[in-house]
Amino acid sequence: MNTVKFNKGKTLVVAHRGLSGIERENTSSAFVAAGNRTYYGIETDVHRTADGRFVACHDSSLERIAGEKIIVENASLELLQSVVLLDKDGTKARCDLRLATLEDHVNICKKYEKHCVLELKNAFTSSEIRKIINVFKKLDYLDSVTFISFYYENLKKVRKILPEQSVQFLFSSLDDKIIKNVIKDKFDVDANARIVTKELVETLHVAGLKVNCWTVDNKETAEALVEMGVDFITTNILE
Repeated sequence: MNTVKFNKGKTLVVAHRGLSGIERENTSSAFVAAGNRTYYGIETDVHRTADGRFVACHDSSLERIAGEKIIVENASLELLQSVVLLDKDGTKARCDLRLATLEDHVNICKKYEKHCVLELKNAFTSSEIRKIINVFKKLDYLDSVTFISFYYENLKKVRKILPEQSVQFLFSSLDDKIIKNVIKDKFDVDANARIVTKELVETLHVAGLKVNCWTVDNKETAEALVEMGVDFITTNILE
């Protein structure tokens, strides 16, 4: 199995949850697979754990990815990493398929010189966001991360600490209030690809904002978005 190539033009491509079309999402294996290819960035999701660590996981539970009814926020990092995740074929034959930590993600991105795209999954406190930022500072990679979130307040908290930090507001439906707010706050956007239009891209570009879109796995759709002028495409399998 390999990636599906498309004509990306000048658009930058982000591997969604690592190269999740081939490897189990949000594992070091998925991040390394993306690192070994031509992706600009590697996206992951971060949850807090019960013992105050940060783990790469999209869902609030391990049921879908591991068949275990374990709530991420209620479990320690040690317990979470003791669980072998399901491979793409539904088996548990690979001991390397375990949840990665935030530090794992940053270290792999740094090794392969990829941009970190970090989705803040929880409604984090300012203290927690400082802790996340400090992970990047400690690993000397703060200049190579974009924070994204469906929680607008998360991004405001990031910008309060780091006024110039790259952030993108995630959304799946569009209204005038969203456009007004992101232009006012100078937040780049990460929109569901189904609602992206050339007019939207032009409006945001005129305001000096960048446009990312998720999650695009169809070659023709991706090439149409490139024609619209999007800055980034987030994908599970395209390259």
